[in-house]
Amino acid sequence: MAKIIYTHTDEAPMLATYSFLPVIEAYASTAGVEVETRDISLAGRIIAQFGDRLPAEQRIEDALAELGDLAKKPEANIIKLPNISASVPQLKAAIKELQSQGYALPDYPESPATDEEKDVRARYDKVKGSAVNPVLREGNSDRRAPASVKNYARTHPHSMGAWSADSKTNVASMDSDDFRHNEKSVVISADDSVKIQFVGEDGTTTVLKDSFPVLADEVVDGTVMRAAALDKFLEAQVARAKADGVLFSIHLKATMMKVSDPIIFGHVVKAFLPEVFSQYGDDLAAAGLSPSDGLGSILAGLDALPNGAEIKAAIDKGIANGPALAMVDSDKGITNLHVPSDVIVDASMPAMIRTSGHMWGPDGDEADTLAVIPDSSYAGVYQTVIDDCRANGAYDPTTMGSVSNVGLMAQAAEEYGSHDKTFVLDARGVVQLVNGSGDVLIEHQVEPGDIWRACQAKDVPIRDWVKLAVTRARASNTPAVFWLDPTREHDTNLIAKVKQYLTEHDTDGLQIEIMSPVEATAFSLERIRKGEDTISVTGNVLRDYNTDLFPILELGTSAKMLSIVPLINGGGLFETGAGGSAPKHVQQLMKENHLRWDSLGEFLALASSFEHMATTTNNARAQILADTLDRATGTFLDENKSPSRKSGEIDNRGSHYYLALYWAQELAAQTEDADLAAAFTEVAQGLAGNEEAINAELLGVQGSPADLGGYYRPDDAKAEAIMRPSATLNKVLASLTD
Repeated sequence: MAKIIYTHTDEAPMLATYSFLPVIEAYASTAGVEVETRDISLAGRIIAQFGDRLPAEQRIEDALAELGDLAKKPEANIIKLPNISASVPQLKAAIKELQSQGYALPDYPESPATDEEKDVRARYDKVKGSAVNPVLREGNSDRRAPASVKNYARTHPHSMGAWSADSKTNVASMDSDDFRHNEKSVVISADDSVKIQFVGEDGTTTVLKDSFPVLADEVVDGTVMRAAALDKFLEAQVARAKADGVLFSIHLKATMMKVSDPIIFGHVVKAFLPEVFSQYGDDLAAAGLSPSDGLGSILAGLDALPNGAEIKAAIDKGIANGPALAMVDSDKGITNLHVPSDVIVDASMPAMIRTSGHMWGPDGDEADTLAVIPDSSYAGVYQTVIDDCRANGAYDPTTMGSVSNVGLMAQAAEEYGSHDKTFVLDARGVVQLVNGSGDVLIEHQVEPGDIWRACQAKDVPIRDWVKLAVTRARASNTPAVFWLDPTREHDTNLIAKVKQYLTEHDTDGLQIEIMSPVEATAFSLERIRKGEDTISVTGNVLRDYNTDLFPILELGTSAKMLSIVPLINGGGLFETGAGGSAPKHVQQLMKENHLRWDSLGEFLALASSFEHMATTTNNARAQILADTLDRATGTFLDENKSPSRKSGEIDNRGSHYYLALYWAQELAAQTEDADLAAAFTEVAQGLAGNEEAINAELLGVQGSPADLGGYYRPDDAKAEAIMRPSATLNKVLASLTD
């Protein structure tokens, strides 16, 4: 039987799965398609790492490893929902919850000393940060707005804040000694192995990363951020924000860049509160309170310190004396510096740009902002957009063009900072990348506190990336721009490969450009304002940034993008959008039993999954399911059945009901398969005829707290009861499989 793997993930998308998966299973069964789930949630991944320490009834298989193997096979058909890319505070919170549920898991060791502690830390490090995506993404990314979504945005435009020519909002980034300026890159000449080592001033060599394989024609990079230069830069930006009278904000990627960016975040916390750390830094360190975990973690731990009240007063004074801080939640006093994973650059910057260049201040009002993005690699993209808005005003969703994306990400391409090739140095010396013959390929002088990191991009994914770019340009008759900077060593190597591999394809009549990110941004913005579309062809980090930046401006959200990963070996991975607001959605559900998560991304991914199955297995009914789901999604948007933000109105569960209704009506009306039409005629009638009763059951549960039995690992029975409260709807769906 043909099979779709639907991932069980985290937070709001996971809760939505309890409601939507029964619809998928019932409808797919009519086409002989089996739907199975795999648990790749943060909690599930943690438990899978410690099977040897848990009783048999608590053990679970390593579903992520299983799916990683499947992604390399032609039969792969995986629908991947957003998952938590865990920061250390999130990881600790998940561990604590699991321990409270009876899982005998060890605590997260901050400073592992014994072999056992090092083993525990290594296991937890495997689930930190963006641990899922590099495993599953055995193909490059094709992300674009479906026509139905774009048309909806034009006819139902989202709010866009007005921009003033006098706006003081700007981006600040380093002009030297950051990752961008210190980057070195080599192309490997033949299959080899390399290692990363540190050579101290006394000549002692320490291996930082044991030998790992590299392939012929692979691009390997190394770079370093100088801690002293970072601190000097941050000190200047705190002063600049205060002098300019704007909010101070830091924008990092402490999830994907799970090693480097939390450390940088810690530098920011210290730079904002220099007197606190000068006077009390040793006390905080002794108590295990690290600025890298955020100001919120420090404040939460002060009660246990004998001088905690004194330190709290010093923190309050430091905040009062500094520039106004951008806030995550001004009502609750949660600042931009509280949690490393609260302000993620790819989501926070577009949201700021969409809101007149404003963030929320401590007074609860919007204000101009200094957006600090220390590494200058891509900061110029956001500055270019800000300058364009300052000069030309906000974008108009009713007329603006689209920027889709073809992203290089297969086989962990360019996974800078999210893996085991990032190090904080504790001594002066040299970090070297050395090949199997002992030749030094890359080296950097380093000082204590400097952050050194490496990344790889294999040749096969690069070649496939170029092919996908040409394919998309041809299919859409749209200019494709490779966002590559000829003044960066890594990009120089990619430019040479792009030029080489473009000759393997028919590009006659196509407009294919290579531009620096700043130039490509300006080119795309000019076309956007004319209502013209452009394809951005980018590396992995820019893929992450662009697939939030432009959709949030065009559509109001990045969750409505069609996200297809054509796997290199023939399978398909279908991603359902971003999950950045998922925590707030869960909080609202727990408070008032209303889930505002929008599953449109799931609808789009499911249609693509059925279409892929139809193509690869000659399953005609799967194609009918895909086509009718596309039409049903169009009706869903036209009828405005997306979840409301307010309790007492339609939520995620109600949107699933209407999608099921419209889909059943389309299946009953189609003429390609009479038996399928007959099977869904009764279902469509049952769903339509009971509309009032179903809505009463779905809306009737709202307004009171909902007990999930856990945040990271809810109780299945409780979650299912909460997310499937309509007995009438459940009965109609069950009729398809009875």
